[in-house]
Amino acid sequence: MKETKVTKEEENESRRALIMGTLYGIPLLISGTLAASVGNYLFGRQATQKGSWADAGDISDIQGGEPCQVRFERAVVDGWKIQNEQSSAWIILDEQRRVTAFSPSCTHLGCGYHWQAEKKLFTCPCHGSAFNIRGEVVAGPASRPLDRYSTKLENNRLWLGPLENSEGA
Repeated sequence: MKETKVTKEEENESRRALIMGTLYGIPLLISGTLAASVGNYLFGRQATQKGSWADAGDISDIQGGEPCQVRFERAVVDGWKIQNEQSSAWIILDEQRRVTAFSPSCTHLGCGYHWQAEKKLFTCPCHGSAFNIRGEVVAGPASRPLDRYSTKLENNRLWLGPLENSEGA
């Protein structure tokens, strides 16, 4: 076996590389952690109160079979603070007056979509996704159906509950 001798110069060079790597690595680690924290603070999603139901109003004037957008207020929890937030939903009444309520956000990237009556499709202007009246994907890039609100009717008042994620639907 041959023994290799490490010269003093090679030893100093490897020590210098270790110190330089540490000096560059620590600030990168700190700045990455700070950037992630700021991003989470600025863009983090606020949570609606679990189990909370929002009164979406009287639906006795709504025609069956045609989607209608309704606006309502929902309680949102942000840390210890609870505030009311304006929200909306697309609702559809069928012949038996059963209600389906869709979230107003496209399942691709969360853009707002709209109903095109002549095409009988919900279309997203951002990236071209399209959904039929049942919320199923007709054209992508969206890969899953529209998310739905839990619903309940009390006389003619519509109550919207938590969103039901359409994953696996």
